[in-house]
Amino acid sequence: MSGLGTTTGPVLACGEVRTCLLPNRDAVDERAAEGLLRLRADERVRLSRRPNRHAVSPDVLTGVDCRLPTATGARIRAVGTVTARAALVEGRVLQSTASFSLPADGPDRRQPWGYYLVRPGSLVPVGRLPEKSVREGFLTGSRQGELDVGSVAESLLARISRRHELDHDAPLTTADTSLRWTASPTAAGEEASLHFTEAGDGLRVVELRLPPGTEPAAVAGLCEDLALHDWLLTTVADKLDGLRLGSDDRKAALKVLRPLVDHLLHLWMPRARVDRALTTPWEELEKNPGFSRQWTTLAQRIRDQLALQNLISREEHGGALSTP
Repeated sequence: MSGLGTTTGPVLACGEVRTCLLPNRDAVDERAAEGLLRLRADERVRLSRRPNRHAVSPDVLTGVDCRLPTATGARIRAVGTVTARAALVEGRVLQSTASFSLPADGPDRRQPWGYYLVRPGSLVPVGRLPEKSVREGFLTGSRQGELDVGSVAESLLARISRRHELDHDAPLTTADTSLRWTASPTAAGEEASLHFTEAGDGLRVVELRLPPGTEPAAVAGLCEDLALHDWLLTTVADKLDGLRLGSDDRKAALKVLRPLVDHLLHLWMPRARVDRALTTPWEELEKNPGFSRQWTTLAQRIRDQLALQNLISREEHGGALSTP
């Protein structure tokens, strides 16, 4: 299947990304990461070391035959496979993604499974697809009996997190996040855009309009990158929120600040693996709400506090710096 909005391509791509801290005391090395993500014996884990260490599992397909979520409540049946994969960033942050794409229409009757298996990662509607209603319904969330790709992503995340190789003694407590996304092609003369919303309870909703021909796999990669950096911002901001930094609370403050430096601050690297054709949506986030600007402020606050704590400690031990 070709890219979004092409003659033979899908008119809509949808997915959900789950992000969490790997439940292990230390970041795992490359060999351990490869073992954790070896989900299929017939395909290798993809590893890269530049600009940071990144491991991606083989794709796993889940067959589905169910109703699609719709904003109008219309009963739209689709059959096919959902693609899921997991990724590990610097041996520290674990992500799982489940996604699929949809053509504008399909056969009027359900076909044998062979028809769908040759279209991996594609769900084919029975009849014509009401694209706008499905897009809005997917972003709102599925009802009982409708397709829930978030559960597919969560199942894969849990499968890896429960592996016996992990010690389940994470260096800091963090909340998991979910990023639910849709992507549809732009119309003639329309610019690519991204609409990002924090929906509460760790859920983010992203609606993308992208140039025709954009590959769904590239969109999934962009959304994984958004989810990773949103999780980093959320985690660090939550740890600093309400943190008392007075001298009486120094030990408690250091207990929070040090793990952030050791395990998270070096992970900020937006667009490291995003398709170059998809830089415009990231640029929008950099303008509003300003992801990197906020991260720089948080990171500098952590470093300033650690430096201040060090100076106070030196003064208390008789090593105060002399003033000119």
